[in-house]
Amino acid sequence: MKASRFSEEQIIGMIKEQEAGMLTADVCRKHGVSSATFYKYKAKFGGMEVSEARRLKVLEDENARLKKLLAEAMLDNAMLKDLSTKNGNARRQARSRGLPLRELCGEPASGVFRSRG
Repeated sequence: MKASRFSEEQIIGMIKEQEAGMLTADVCRKHGVSSATFYKYKAKFGGMEVSEARRLKVLEDENARLKKLLAEAMLDNAMLKDLSTKNGNARRQARSRGLPLRELCGEPASGVFRSRG
């Protein structure tokens, strides 16, 4: 997401100018923003003080970081579950054929010697 070119202080300042009685169109023209952008800012920051807006930004950043960590953990969990399912199926198939578990690991069965070559 593109970062805003205005800081929280500037955005709150724009909103306070409009609330003090200045026309919305004049505020937008003065600061070089569209009216849609101004109303989007007003919806997000309206009624806030600068300290509250900073706290909101910190919480949003932390929330994004935690969501990323959760997504990575869920992906790791799904990969491990898939891997264990595949290994479990291979063992079940080998046992149904009567093969010892050692042959799955690449070790010779008991009593079978490899020729030295």
